[in-house]
Amino acid sequence: MDMKERLQELAEAAGKRISESEGLEKLNEVRVAYLGKKGELTAILKSMKDVAPEERPKVGQLVNETRSKIEALLDESKQKLEEAAREEKMKQEVIDVTLPAKKAKIGHRHPNTIALEEVERIFIGMGYEVVEGPEVEDAYHNFEALNIPKDHPARDEQDTFYVNGLAEFLLRTQTSPVQIRTMEKRGLPIRIIAPGRVYRADEVDATHSPIFHQLEGLVIDKGITMGDLKGALAEFAKGLFGEDTKVRFRPHHFPFTESSAEMDASCFACGGKGCRVCKDSGWIEVLGCGMVHPDVLRRCGIDPNVYSGFAFGMGLERVAMQKYSINDLRLLFENDVRFLKQF
Repeated sequence: MDMKERLQELAEAAGKRISESEGLEKLNEVRVAYLGKKGELTAILKSMKDVAPEERPKVGQLVNETRSKIEALLDESKQKLEEAAREEKMKQEVIDVTLPAKKAKIGHRHPNTIALEEVERIFIGMGYEVVEGPEVEDAYHNFEALNIPKDHPARDEQDTFYVNGLAEFLLRTQTSPVQIRTMEKRGLPIRIIAPGRVYRADEVDATHSPIFHQLEGLVIDKGITMGDLKGALAEFAKGLFGEDTKVRFRPHHFPFTESSAEMDASCFACGGKGCRVCKDSGWIEVLGCGMVHPDVLRRCGIDPNVYSGFAFGMGLERVAMQKYSINDLRLLFENDVRFLKQF
């Protein structure tokens, strides 16, 4: 058999195998069998040394023609197989546009955020401005300026987080320092609320946490009386719990106010009749308040003989727990989606 016939048979055999290949993997096996380093056509090229020198150009041309023919058949078959695979994949990935779309999961606002926004909305509507201050405070603004002396129990290390063990700096235990800084720097009159995180060295349980949120308010002007305090906070309680809400004030003691009181509101759940929420008392404790102590005003450069004012403060977690009947403070910090999606 001469070289021409041999190459012709090889091309016909390759064409048959190519046409019978059912996938790209099989097609690649044919390519390797004929055109690879150890393929049949390569073997013929290696045997060219046995061909007479005058025949080599002709044989070389035949080999190249055979290679081109096989490559053309391979490329054509590959294209057809790829198109068939693509069409099959598209059939499997058909999207029925008439099917209902998957409902997107939407996040929920945290109860603390809801409580803060609601309280801010009420006081902003009454003409108050929202201010903020540093969470790392110095001892003067957190304690001394608020009539809390150095020997006061609240300044003990078991109650306060001091920074690097230094007595001069600490994580604020209340947002009252914001009131002091505002009185030191701003002109009068003042009407502000100061929300923010505060820190105390408490063990975590159903009613305590080492980190929680407070909102405090301050009003300073000429002629401010206890009557102004009671009127403002009564309006706040109605805005938060409903128009029928009643309030009462009980005498209390805070170092930075004189007179001082705690304000209770009639239970929003039972209307004051007594229930589980208010422990059958008809009242729920809402906040502490009082008239700003004259010594606090003097330390801030304000003459207490000319100006007076009132201050109040509340825990936002307490507001959220009362409003939504939450009985465990830890639920507000665990970020349990099952709990949060209820709001």
